[in-house]
Amino acid sequence: MVVMARLSRPERPDLVFEEEDLPYEEEIMRNQFSVKCWLRYIEFKQGAPKPRLNQLYERALKLLPCSYKLWYRYLKARRAQVKHRCVTDPAYEDVNNCHERAFVFMHKMPRLWLDYCQFLMDQGRVTHTRRTFDRALRALPITQHSRIWPLYLRFLRSHPLPETAVRGYRRFLKLSPESAEEYIEYLKSSDRLDEAAQRLATVVNDERFVSKAGKSNYQLWHELCDLISQNPDKVQSLNVDAIIRGGLTRFTDQLGKLWCSLADYYIRSGHFEKARDVYEEAIRTVMTVRDFTQVFDSYAQFEESMIAAKMETASELGREEDDDVDLELRLARFEQLISRRPLLLNSVLLRQNPHHVHEWHKRVALHQGRPREIINTYTEAVQTVDPFKATGKPHTLWVAFAKFYEDNGQLDDARVILEKATKVNFKQVDDLASVWCQCGELELRHENYDEALRLLRKATALPARRAEYFDGSEPVQNRVYKSLKVWSMLADLEESLGTFQSTKAVYDRILDLRIATPQIVINYAMFLEEHKYFEESFKAYERGISLFKWPNVSDIWSTYLTKFIARYGGRKLERARDLFEQALDGCPPKYAKTLYLLYAQLEEEWGLARHAMAVYDRATRAVEPAQQYDMFNIYIKRAAEIYGVTHTRGIYQKAIEVLSDEHAREMCLRFADMECKLGEIDRARAIYSFCSQICDPRTTGTFWQTWKDFEVRHGNEDTIREMLRIRRSVQATYNTQVNFMASQMLKVSGSATGTVSDLAPGQSGMDDMKLLEQRAEQLAAEAERDQPSRAQSKILFVRSDASREELAELAQQANPDEIQLGEDEDEMDLEPNEVRLEQQSVPAAVFGSLKED
Repeated sequence: MVVMARLSRPERPDLVFEEEDLPYEEEIMRNQFSVKCWLRYIEFKQGAPKPRLNQLYERALKLLPCSYKLWYRYLKARRAQVKHRCVTDPAYEDVNNCHERAFVFMHKMPRLWLDYCQFLMDQGRVTHTRRTFDRALRALPITQHSRIWPLYLRFLRSHPLPETAVRGYRRFLKLSPESAEEYIEYLKSSDRLDEAAQRLATVVNDERFVSKAGKSNYQLWHELCDLISQNPDKVQSLNVDAIIRGGLTRFTDQLGKLWCSLADYYIRSGHFEKARDVYEEAIRTVMTVRDFTQVFDSYAQFEESMIAAKMETASELGREEDDDVDLELRLARFEQLISRRPLLLNSVLLRQNPHHVHEWHKRVALHQGRPREIINTYTEAVQTVDPFKATGKPHTLWVAFAKFYEDNGQLDDARVILEKATKVNFKQVDDLASVWCQCGELELRHENYDEALRLLRKATALPARRAEYFDGSEPVQNRVYKSLKVWSMLADLEESLGTFQSTKAVYDRILDLRIATPQIVINYAMFLEEHKYFEESFKAYERGISLFKWPNVSDIWSTYLTKFIARYGGRKLERARDLFEQALDGCPPKYAKTLYLLYAQLEEEWGLARHAMAVYDRATRAVEPAQQYDMFNIYIKRAAEIYGVTHTRGIYQKAIEVLSDEHAREMCLRFADMECKLGEIDRARAIYSFCSQICDPRTTGTFWQTWKDFEVRHGNEDTIREMLRIRRSVQATYNTQVNFMASQMLKVSGSATGTVSDLAPGQSGMDDMKLLEQRAEQLAAEAERDQPSRAQSKILFVRSDASREELAELAQQANPDEIQLGEDEDEMDLEPNEVRLEQQSVPAAVFGSLKED
């Protein structure tokens, strides 16, 4: 049951309360200026009818008109009450009036202004809304304008009122000039391109401007160029040509796009000839191939479009004679443009580097068949290229220029060109030397031999001021007299055309200047030899030898010694020996072998055999280690032929001491085989025994098999046992050498993984060196177990793998060197001191070449 009570106050007879409101009313009567009390009361009455709730808000605001909380809640509630009504409903006007009353006290609150402006925007009241935004901006401090302008600008863009929006944006840019891009985009969308271009130009020229979209100054400039070039009829207030040309000076890495934009502007404006002039200027000024390609492609496309447009117009209106002439002119212009492309591209490359010699030669090739252009190109090239900055050889331009005149029969002009070239201050002496050589070859081609000699003699004449060849502070004209290229050509010409004395003088001058090469020295000596001046040729060799050191002097010595021996043979043996000793003094091991062999050959043919053997012996010590084995083979062969095979024993012994194990092993086998042939079985066995110390049975099975075959043929049971004992001893020795074991075990395990860790699977963390030591101990223990007990046998041999039956069988095999004794000879009574001798023939190889004597 609801009890209705009417307030007893005479000033408000319309207030009606329910029984539940009484506690709140009493609280308000006690604290009528408390915002919290009013808010609790309002929160309690949220479900009450809207007029009752609005009445409660009005009561509270009457007492507390400056409470932001009350006004914010009240206005929000009033807007919610009319949200679903038509905007023409009178209730909307009441809500608007309520907002206006609120701004009497709350005009500094931007939140209330934003809500009111949004409310008005929803009503569609454009003028009222715009004025309200203006009132808000006037009422609020400038620090809070940034909260109003986003909604204001959205309102301006939402209605097709460009003039109003432009004025609003202009006001906004005074507050926020960094938002100019947003204004420019709006101007583009509203087709106000002239002002957009002005604003964009202002932004581009402002170095302090920072784009909110992250665009660079070049990107903004490119947008400006596109805007003004694509809309020439709408952009009237800017000087487009001046703007784009200004960009050409600022952005030199994007010239192609800017030139194309400028030409596009004139094309859209209808100034086709002006556009063509712009394209021509562009292709003559761009510096990179990329920019040239952009401009040229755009130019070609423009010409094609002009031809297509003319043909389309002629087909629609009918052809006339003037139209045909114009069409032919445009076709010819287009064909000429395409044919000029290689030359224009070459011009771009030469603008990049005007000192590029190869590009100048390519330019001349492009003018093939047009002599006047070729001459102009060569003239421009030799005037432009700086020899000190040139890429390539600058003298080739002068030479090619002269060759062009020569090919066309103008020899005098060619000589003038080459004469001028000889006065050019080239960077390298070789360039000037090449020019002088070309002068001589020009005269030779036309059989002017005397003139060729005169020119080269002039080139090699001593200058007034001498300079070193590599002295860069002096001009090349003062250094060319030391150019070997010019001297070599002069020497060739003197040999062919001059006299003996003049040629000899040239070679002597080359040697005096110390610019000769080993080949020059050899050529000089050969020239003297051809004219029968043998001693003079030997002097030339001597002079050449004094100029060079090893290894450069190697060819000179070889030729000198060969020629000397061929000339004198054994007539001047001591002099030849002195020459060889001089050559071998300080000779590197790499080049010693040839000289020693030549020296030994001299001694064999003209000298003494013992001298030859001494030379071979020195050679085995002087050559490189890799050549020692071959040298010992030659030494042994020559010693056997001269003195007989017995003389080679000392050589074999020395070779075995000096050579590596592999080569020493081969020498031992050959040495033992020789002793066998001589019947020295004990010597051969001793050699095998010595060699066994460097032969591991596991890797050198061939050696042990050879020794075994030897014992089978020449030995007995005891020698075979000794051989087997040595084999086991050697194998045990190698088994206890850790380094050798490591290499062998790595070879064995290499087929699996190739690491030492494979020797102990499952123990990958163990140290590799520890594994090798354990393996060495294990092999040593196995070797000890294989040895028989000393107490059980008096024979102190290492037990072999052969059984007694096998040894008996080996002993029963026939020995070809064994002396056969008859059965009745055992019964012969011999005197105690009587010795029975058997006579055998000595092998012929023992005597060698001395047998006949």
